[in-house]
Amino acid sequence: MEGWSPSEENIIYRVLVSLIPPYGHAFLPELCNPGEMPERNFRIRVELVCTCKTEQPVGGMLCFIHHEEEEQRRNLGPSLLQTVCTGSYLDVQKTACRFHQLVKACWLVLPHSRRWRLTMLPCDRSCKFKMARAEEEIIIEIMLGVQQGDSDIFMSSQASEALFTPSTTWTLSCAVAEAKFFERRARRAPDGSFHLRCLQLCARVLVGTCFSEYALKTVVMHLLNTTPLSGWHRTHFLLRLDDIMRYLRHCLEEKRLDHFFFGNEKIPEVVLPPALQRAEPFNLFQHLAQDPDAQAQAMREFTDMQDRLTRMLANDN
Repeated sequence: MEGWSPSEENIIYRVLVSLIPPYGHAFLPELCNPGEMPERNFRIRVELVCTCKTEQPVGGMLCFIHHEEEEQRRNLGPSLLQTVCTGSYLDVQKTACRFHQLVKACWLVLPHSRRWRLTMLPCDRSCKFKMARAEEEIIIEIMLGVQQGDSDIFMSSQASEALFTPSTTWTLSCAVAEAKFFERRARRAPDGSFHLRCLQLCARVLVGTCFSEYALKTVVMHLLNTTPLSGWHRTHFLLRLDDIMRYLRHCLEEKRLDHFFFGNEKIPEVVLPPALQRAEPFNLFQHLAQDPDAQAQAMREFTDMQDRLTRMLANDN
């Protein structure tokens, strides 16, 4: 994934691992709230599939549907429904717990285990651990996801924005699409491109404000999609920083910042599901449109951010 943490220390490396249904199973996504726009919360129904007429894998596993009792008797393993599901639905917490157990078991046979110390960290909806040696530490968080068709969009184990996220709820994730977009743009950009440096610098001035790093990243993606790549050379650093702040201010004044992928058909580098391409643009600043006090507070904090950025640039010089 693209690295643009606001701090060069205490970086958490986040990895999205794609889950594929094992032999004899199928994943069938369902909307948690049919008719919800945009479609952001899903449940993943797990079904057993007849494999009597398909080619058998090594070991000759039997069909879970037609040989279930015999399968269990031969101890070739329980079905997914019995291990990481609640009812018929894939359970985020049970799946993360199972992944947690697998990481601990696999670590013992890895060469790194002789040089690094592994500490598993508590986390309900992902697998999080710390690797340490001497004074060096690395924190890694493994998010789990199910791909939507052949697209770059996933249903992930990340919690939703609600106060409580049910364990069978999987949320829409554009993390892979975002990483792919940044990677392809960086590949086409001239040497000396600095868009990630812009992200990192702006993220530092966001700390302690009401603005999310995701909103900032969205602003930069919009600008990367409309500004010629030659304009992101380091010689234009101050101009692009000014563009980012002007764009953000305009969005605050209009109380609207469109999600980069919803309804955006002008991203050739990324494969989006048809429903996402046709979706109405989703306003990340909808809460500002509904709450004048929140908008006024955001405008004040934006002014403070600009002052902080100016001081930071002056000190660097």
